[in-house]
Amino acid sequence: MKEEDVAISVLTVQGLVQGVGFRPFIYRIASEMNICGEVDNRNNGVCIRAVLTSAQRELFIERICRERPKVASIHRITISEKIEAKNPYTDFRITPSRSESDEVTQVAPDIAVCPECLRDRKMQAHRLQYPFVNCTHCGPRFSIIRDLPYDRGQTTMSAFSMCPSCRKEYTTVCDRRFHAEPVACNHCGPSYYALYNKVKVTNYPELLDLSSRLLREGEVIATKGIGGYHLICDARNEKAVSRLREVKQRDGKPFAVLFRDIENIRRYVSLNEPEEESLLSWRRPIVLLKQLRALAPSVNPGMETLGCMLPYMPIHSDWFEQLDTPALVMTSGNISECPIAITPEEAEKQLAGKVPLLLHHNREIHNRVDDSVLQICGGQPCLIRRSRGYVPEPFFADIPVEGILAFGAEKVNTFALGKGETILQSQYIGDLKNWETYRFYKESLERFQHLFRFRPSLLVCDLHPDYLSSREAERYASDLHLPLLHVQHHHAHAAACMLEYGLDEPVIALVLDGTGLGDDGKAWGGEIFLCDRREYKRLSHLEYVPLPGGDKASTEPWRMAVAYLWHYYGNEIPFPIGFRERIGEAKIQMLLKMMEKGINTPYTSSAGRLFDAVASLLGVCDISTHQAEAPVKLEQLASDEHQSRYSVLIEKEFISMRPVLEGILEDLAAGVPVAELSARFHNTLAWLLVEMAKRYRKQTGADKIVISGGCFQNKRLTEQLQRMFTEAGIPLFVSGRIPCNDGGVAVGQLAIAASRKRQL
Repeated sequence: MKEEDVAISVLTVQGLVQGVGFRPFIYRIASEMNICGEVDNRNNGVCIRAVLTSAQRELFIERICRERPKVASIHRITISEKIEAKNPYTDFRITPSRSESDEVTQVAPDIAVCPECLRDRKMQAHRLQYPFVNCTHCGPRFSIIRDLPYDRGQTTMSAFSMCPSCRKEYTTVCDRRFHAEPVACNHCGPSYYALYNKVKVTNYPELLDLSSRLLREGEVIATKGIGGYHLICDARNEKAVSRLREVKQRDGKPFAVLFRDIENIRRYVSLNEPEEESLLSWRRPIVLLKQLRALAPSVNPGMETLGCMLPYMPIHSDWFEQLDTPALVMTSGNISECPIAITPEEAEKQLAGKVPLLLHHNREIHNRVDDSVLQICGGQPCLIRRSRGYVPEPFFADIPVEGILAFGAEKVNTFALGKGETILQSQYIGDLKNWETYRFYKESLERFQHLFRFRPSLLVCDLHPDYLSSREAERYASDLHLPLLHVQHHHAHAAACMLEYGLDEPVIALVLDGTGLGDDGKAWGGEIFLCDRREYKRLSHLEYVPLPGGDKASTEPWRMAVAYLWHYYGNEIPFPIGFRERIGEAKIQMLLKMMEKGINTPYTSSAGRLFDAVASLLGVCDISTHQAEAPVKLEQLASDEHQSRYSVLIEKEFISMRPVLEGILEDLAAGVPVAELSARFHNTLAWLLVEMAKRYRKQTGADKIVISGGCFQNKRLTEQLQRMFTEAGIPLFVSGRIPCNDGGVAVGQLAIAASRKRQL
């Protein structure tokens, strides 16, 4: 290096570093340290070029990691050095974004409005009561982005030209809105509008008064939010909530509730510290909590848990300033089973004439996102639905995943793609058997591939050939002439949990689920595997029993009650008192003939269907109005006071539940309370899983235990296992950031495909 040459340090910061105020943050600390250079956005992250001594560089990187914006996350900082003939910098500056490769950085999820922006609405003249206020620390991100790098022109905000005031903030480095791409105000930004009584209303205070009055009067209204429309009513008004069920065409599935503040949440539910942290986080998910006091009975009929969330848009806070209610029901704005509506046209088509007010806004939603749902199990946040506030934040893989596209399951669908060393999981899609949801699935597949500059080279789907996700994978494989890997459903469940914790060694996987096609053509769902992320060996499973009517059995738990009893008792079934009367003799006889003749009666090892059978036998739920209603009600009934359990018959290759069913029937006849019976059933399953894990640890030498599958949404069972495995000193890994239900299958599929690809 010549004496006059200058060494320029090039730092590339990868992670969640765009759309979160990262460049102004870098500018601030560089200015404080008298560093000369520049920072810009690239497809693969934030690039810093600066003249640094070795001591400066060390301190600079330390401060970047320690002082980063709270929403930002740093995966890696790579460092290189370039030699320049002369120093090109006299100060530090932020330069325009560059698009130089197909590498991509993380795209920020949508972020709840921050306290500073809420204050600005009361103090800044051009933002007084402005409902779309945002800054570099908050506001829409994923829902509005069309392309990378993340700049205003690549978002749906490109339709709005900044006024001089917003432009000044946007270009002033020390301003909180410097390069906040959705920056806007009353003079230049998006706005609400509605057609009410055939008159178009555009004045926000007037619309706020109107919507508040309708809510106060017990009406149901629809409002466009960040990721789609919501249906809203007063959570204390039974007439309004009942009307909402009619509009939504939803019988018994619980509604989520938006509370005024954390103090009001505490009045209605029990709340621990991790639950409160989740509620107050910038992600603002729905958190499932134990209910103490009831709102309107139809909010969550027959349930003891309540899905709670806090305001994350300015209009939510505005409503509570005008209303005296502590809570509003806020559920996705769509007819049941359809995807959440995102355009005025979709909302009008589904909801016009059913609600008195459809409150629209003119900021386009490019990517629809439902509210996310989680619960806390043993102090650990466990996602149930991963969407707004989380997507598209990636999972970092410990092996190459580039080019792998995983199509997911059929119900609770998500898909996932591998980009570099990251796995990008889609937002919650839903049940693909619904045509509109399937269309949303295909649209999102295309948009993710475009946004993340993704070119598939290997496809992976479920083993079941009739899943619509599998059919879509077959179409891709045919059209693009790409290899397609089929992965067993429950192995994918286990692999998703393993990837979350970076486990790539043999583990004992306990997978309790609804149903998924097994290697032998039967419907699996109560499985014990020895597996890694490539292969698995089925060590044991719940005994096969008839599944009369196939998928129909999941919506009519009484079928599984009859199936289990017929399997163990033949035609001399000792039905519990009242069972025949509840179900009807004709229906029972029809089912018995189906099973005797093998008509539409596959066999299953499903743990989910076992829960259904017990729930029906106990008279808890014979017909489910929504997914997993019977197991959830059975769980909620279980008393915490009883520690007893039933016997289980552990055969060489399977586990028989006959002693459990016999014990339940005897206890029912003896008049044992249902709460005690449910507790015994849960205690039995927990004991069984721990016992089997201990046995197979000794036999196989595998040390760690992984649990996954939809049945582990059962908080009682999961927390029992967490306690029991801790007491036994056995490492247990519980799905948290990746849903344990079918929403996590795509990530597991991708992890398996990547591991097998590496072996080739």
